[in-house]
Amino acid sequence: MTKNRSTTVIAVKHNDKIAIGADGQATFGNTVAKSNVKKIRRLQNGKILAGFAGSTADAFTLIERFEEKLGTYGGNMKRASIELAKDWRMDRILRRLEAMLIVADQQDILMISGNGDVIEPDNNIAAIGSGSMFAQSAAIAMKKHAPELSAKEIVMESLLIAADICIYTNNNITIESFE
Repeated sequence: MTKNRSTTVIAVKHNDKIAIGADGQATFGNTVAKSNVKKIRRLQNGKILAGFAGSTADAFTLIERFEEKLGTYGGNMKRASIELAKDWRMDRILRRLEAMLIVADQQDILMISGNGDVIEPDNNIAAIGSGSMFAQSAAIAMKKHAPELSAKEIVMESLLIAADICIYTNNNITIESFE
């Protein structure tokens, strides 16, 4: 069986603005299956942004479940994230899903995993996927040494740097923001 590889998704909060972006590459084994996948979604009439890394079908299932939780909890992103993480960890079928999510509203960024984790990231930077550490490192440096950049610019440059290093990340980038 050929293993699906991941991607790069990063969210940055900088100067009270939040942006989230992802590359567009989907791979199957060592082959690029698609180069323009949209991995960022606007939910709750644009009030919540969600990005995914991992198996695409699994990620879509999780985003649908997250949307249901948002509806159940009146759009409360933190509560919906915690409830999704609990279900994901406890449910026999959901437990097998191989994906991660980053979700954001105008105030907060959260990472959600199948281990039951809901993490508010340090430095207001969250990154997931195979190129995540490259993008995160770049974003940390830019926030520190180029504070005049916007959150959207930091996300873009971080993803471009990751695309130059990670073979599972391309430079076909999608960015959504609350700027």
